[in-house]
Amino acid sequence: MPHLHIDKFKEIKFPTVQDGVTFNFIAQNANHDDEKLISVRVENDEFFLLVRDEKGKRLLKSDKLTRPASIFNVHKALLSYAKVSDMEVLSSNVPHNQKNVHLEEVRALKSINYFVESFPTDKEVRIEVGFGSGRHLLHQAAQNPDILFIGIEIHRPSIEQVLKQVSIQNLDNLLVLDYDARLFMELVPSNIVGNIYVHFPVPWDKKPHRRVISTTFIEESRRVLKVGGQLELRTDSENYYAYSYETFIAFNKTTLHINKNKDIAISSKYEDRWKKMEKNIYDLTMLNEEKSVELQIEGDFSFSEVTLSEEKFLELHGVINKLESVFIHFERVYNLEDGVMARVSLGSFDRPEHLYIILRDKKATYYPRLPLKSKSNLKAHKFLDGVLNG
Repeated sequence: MPHLHIDKFKEIKFPTVQDGVTFNFIAQNANHDDEKLISVRVENDEFFLLVRDEKGKRLLKSDKLTRPASIFNVHKALLSYAKVSDMEVLSSNVPHNQKNVHLEEVRALKSINYFVESFPTDKEVRIEVGFGSGRHLLHQAAQNPDILFIGIEIHRPSIEQVLKQVSIQNLDNLLVLDYDARLFMELVPSNIVGNIYVHFPVPWDKKPHRRVISTTFIEESRRVLKVGGQLELRTDSENYYAYSYETFIAFNKTTLHINKNKDIAISSKYEDRWKKMEKNIYDLTMLNEEKSVELQIEGDFSFSEVTLSEEKFLELHGVINKLESVFIHFERVYNLEDGVMARVSLGSFDRPEHLYIILRDKKATYYPRLPLKSKSNLKAHKFLDGVLNG
């Protein structure tokens, strides 16, 4: 992770603009003096920089929760703060070089709000979950110019590599999203997806609740797939294959195709590695044969005027509220110059949202974005609104 090892943190006046970076405000952890968050905006990215002591060093880096997909924007924000504050940097792994020429204009990288506000529905959609090196995704997009491909990935270097190739190959039918695929599926319109590719997902043998394949994911896949559409799982893990098979077959009606060591047109670097090790490759493909009802989600994320005092808000630190299938966890609380803030996880137990809530003048807002508009998140938001009003 890019970071600056600094001698002493120096606070600046907020707001301040330096080299195209806007520094909005600073938040101080209410329970730990060694942690601060600095709100920044670079181009269309708004996120936090984190100041914290780690392993005897004081570091300035990006906040993992709000970190944008653009590594270049993170680098720019870190270097700009060091410059405007005149801090002494003891060591750094942040490059000073200019943005890669193929990343000068990134049209393929989209935020989740792009899909929330206007999901593209004018052509068939295919989705790849966790595209890794991007070999399969790029090959499919190049071979099928009339189909829109959406690649979902959370590994930043993989995202940057695919974005470079999109520019080099001049692909205009491939969009990239840095987001939790399990949540993303909840906002995809029904009956528009031709294929969903889940190739070599992390097995998560010790944390099965983090697996992509689940009953809920399969349900959402069946809804978004066209009649004749397919969900393709490809894995080298016999355990993951067996778990997935049991999850698929538990549905009252399902059509599955199973293959072992099947050759495909393009293989990932992981598959090449497994083949050299003579590991088996398992394919499990679900065929959708039914048309689903249209997606309808009612509600919004507006807050009532907050009656809870700022002092009581700060006392929510560590509190977990549960209501049937949703929860709210106040992980950390912060003081602002003109208010208070909390880092929260909320929504469903197996795929929660992670974001911040700012309280100023009895008005609550989410930061840096609204939660995904899903049934579980709307239910959790309504619950949260009640918590903030006693």
